[in-house]
Amino acid sequence: MPLLPSSILILAGGRGQRMGGRDKGLVEWQGQPLVAQVQAAVRALTDDLVISCNRNAPRYALWADQLVADEQPDFPGPLAGILAGLAVARHDWVLLLPCDAPRIDAALALQLLAAAQASAGPVMARQGGYWQPLFSALPRRLLPALRQAWADGERSPRSALLPLGLTAVDFAEDDVRLANFNDPAALENRV
Repeated sequence: MPLLPSSILILAGGRGQRMGGRDKGLVEWQGQPLVAQVQAAVRALTDDLVISCNRNAPRYALWADQLVADEQPDFPGPLAGILAGLAVARHDWVLLLPCDAPRIDAALALQLLAAAQASAGPVMARQGGYWQPLFSALPRRLLPALRQAWADGERSPRSALLPLGLTAVDFAEDDVRLANFNDPAALENRV
């Protein structure tokens, strides 16, 4: 069965604490910003690529069809970016990806989208038994329930999605496509 059209939301709105306050998506690795590498891997899969960013919007605009920012100040976390992205997504299905995973490929993105559409609900990558909340795909119709979770004080994407029928998509523990480049040491140690 062919996949339904999907929006892709790249989350780049973090504070970058482990990067010394640098905007992680714009940090270069192998000669390109991390976000540019993620975008290049999935660009052909959508006509609605949304980047959630809370600073440097003119730079992020180079790689996006739409930009969003958190409604709340002070970098409240990825769930805020997810809410903002779902609110503007043009398609009924949304793939979430972090800006600091430059080894992602289209096959992984398609696997998450196919699993979400087959289950008719949210899916999240699980690697070596650990959830990877920023590698998820979900139906946009969950926006009201996620907004309610936020209003109730929930800030964890995994915890907000679990009661909504979250399904795991398992990946091998050594699957480098899910590697996050969270800090300067990670950038130096990756080839």
